[in-house]
Amino acid sequence: MVELNEAYSSGAAFVDGEFVPISEAKISLLDWGFSKSDVTYDVVHVWDGAFFRLKDHLARFASSVERLGMTLPHDSAAIGDILDGCVARAGLERAYVAMLATRGVPGPGMPRSRPSLLKNRFFAYALPWVSVFPEEKQDTGLKFLISETLRIPPASFDPTIKNYMWGDFIAALRAAEAAGVDSAILLDGDGVVTEGPGFNLFIWKDGELLTPDRGALEGVTRKTVLEIGAEMGVPARLARLTRADLEAADEVFTATTAGGVSPVVELGGRIYANGRPGPMFRKIEETYWAWHKRPELSTPVRYAEAARRSA
Repeated sequence: MVELNEAYSSGAAFVDGEFVPISEAKISLLDWGFSKSDVTYDVVHVWDGAFFRLKDHLARFASSVERLGMTLPHDSAAIGDILDGCVARAGLERAYVAMLATRGVPGPGMPRSRPSLLKNRFFAYALPWVSVFPEEKQDTGLKFLISETLRIPPASFDPTIKNYMWGDFIAALRAAEAAGVDSAILLDGDGVVTEGPGFNLFIWKDGELLTPDRGALEGVTRKTVLEIGAEMGVPARLARLTRADLEAADEVFTATTAGGVSPVVELGGRIYANGRPGPMFRKIEETYWAWHKRPELSTPVRYAEAARRSA
């Protein structure tokens, strides 16, 4: 960690046009992002002092903002600078970095039936590295269940717009916790595999890498794994997956910005790869982290500029 201002040691945020320590970051109780979950966001990580695939995350965030009919005072380049400022001020060499757009706060007497009247708001923050799963699970593997709670259907809300509507995910996580496993996979109303709380899913089956083709976020880490497969000469594609495909898989693993790729060794009682991370997963994992050093995918954090501004 690059030490700067001690006030930012737990993280930094950007609120109402200013950088503040994460402990001072606030959002109004009246903001529709809080009261109605009318918000979109994106998360990018910093690893060894550089953002990984920052342009991809900025592009996905811009698309989500536009599709929700929101407008922001910052373009993608400016948002990239703001994210850099959050990380640099906190001096974080490995970080979880988020950008958010909320519908905003209604004015006094404003009718609640007119979303277009609200002024949209932008927030950002950087925290020390956060992973969906404990790091030791990379060696021992994860245990999952198949949730009885169904995924919110795309006809109700497009899952390719990153959002905080986690009612279905939280129900699945509570069930997983009660069962003593690490997390859950959600199916849709047709029994088709979608995703899990905060991650995409991959299976290795019959010599192919497959990931669900519906009901899931178009993850940047998912995209990376598909590209790794192509470079390795391994067939890798989106596919319609069912419970039967999960049961027949040789290996299963997750993909998420908050943690990278993680092996699943048990799902609904089915044991994979003798209860250990499988050989295909290990190849993907090694390559995934090696790709973080590729200049075209890496954006170094400008710590020196933050140090000068803080002087």
